Amino acid sequence: MSKTVEANFDGLVGPTHNYAGLSLGNIASTSNQSAPSNPKQAALQGLAKMKALHDMGLVQGVLAPHERPDVYTLRKLGFSGSDEQVLAQASQQAPKILAACGSASTMWTANAATVSPSADTTSGTVHFTPANLCSKFHRSIEHETTGNILKAVFSSEKHFTHHPALNSTSHFGDEGAANHTRFCQNYGEAGVEFFVFGQYSFDDSKPAPLRYPARQTMEASQAIARRHQLNTSRTVFAQQNPEVIDQGVFHNDVIAVGNRNVLFCHEKAFLNQAQVYNDLKTAYGHDDFCIIEVPESQIRVETAVNSYLFNSQLLSTSDNNMTIVVPSDCQSDRQVTAYLEELVASNNPINDVKVFDLRQSMNNGGGPACLRLRVVLTPEELSATNQACLMNESLYSTLCQWVEKHYRDRLKETDLADPQLLVESRTALDELTQILKLGSVYQFQKNQSS
Repeated sequence: MSKTVEANFDGLVGPTHNYAGLSLGNIASTSNQSAPSNPKQAALQGLAKMKALHDMGLVQGVLAPHERPDVYTLRKLGFSGSDEQVLAQASQQAPKILAACGSASTMWTANAATVSPSADTTSGTVHFTPANLCSKFHRSIEHETTGNILKAVFSSEKHFTHHPALNSTSHFGDEGAANHTRFCQNYGEAGVEFFVFGQYSFDDSKPAPLRYPARQTMEASQAIARRHQLNTSRTVFAQQNPEVIDQGVFHNDVIAVGNRNVLFCHEKAFLNQAQVYNDLKTAYGHDDFCIIEVPESQIRVETAVNSYLFNSQLLSTSDNNMTIVVPSDCQSDRQVTAYLEELVASNNPINDVKVFDLRQSMNNGGGPACLRLRVVLTPEELSATNQACLMNESLYSTLCQWVEKHYRDRLKETDLADPQLLVESRTALDELTQILKLGSVYQFQKNQSS
């Protein structure tokens, strides 16, 4: 690659992928609670999307899943004995805690971290801050291992700066890149970093949702902008519309998506939406900023949530053209299908639609945008990235074989108590770290070497 690119790093679905309905406010997640899942199919669906984007000429990376069930967290909560005894005790005494510690939610790497490209930072390095995800217990236990994996993929201190997660309190609730995007004319130029939050933590007089929790705070977004040494004149903060959070828009990426000079969003996405547009245009500073706003009269918020129209990927396939990647659920709604046909036929940069079957992920409330973490990399930074984690024909074939070898094709929440599942998961992850050349990023590996 001779120019700066935006790479997509997708989370590989873990061996314990299941439907425990752990995420209040995520309607798909709670609606499919207790249904059997298919971890093998889920992982293969995700890999198929990664391979397709690679075949389009895009840089596509892979991020490893976490060790689950997380017996170390269970031990911290008072369960004791052998790993098998810990699982048995948790299953008998606190099955919902066991389910939380068995979640494969790290597959949604849009929540893994916030990433700022070197063109935007005073230090001239790419900055990473793992999300604390403190609003949900099953996700709040992720950030340490997420940091280990990111450091193994982006290890060069010359090019990459890694921060710890913010304080794990509700005042600084941080959900990562699901509430962050970046606008620019070209990826290699200084851009506008756009942070979207659900509520203020230290000002109860401000609007806030009433039914579902707001997971990202203004204070967390501001803290990350400071950490990443961003230019204040090119950083924009916007509040989500509390009304749409209460309709199931738990992250901004369920109601809006952006890429380069395009913001694609619903008319009810933000509070004071006209002011948000003005702030973005001012910070962007060029006439080619394109806002594609979908009116409620054409696509209702409820329809957007059910179809995940906005939880899509906007991909630059050339300097002037973009492809929108949507889940197959969009095809199930005639209004959404008709809108997408109209969108690509209109005079705007989005001129193609690609549809992927991500049903296993969608059943848990995660579409194409949830599965990827965007990382803008210069040619030098890309060369300094762990090459074993970059998708190609060989890696795709190897990972598909790895999934076929290690994953079950049916899993229910009660199976998380099976000690053999823990053995299977650790065996698979130990092999995966060798494939991806990550070193020892998991606690069980560190225990073995100590």
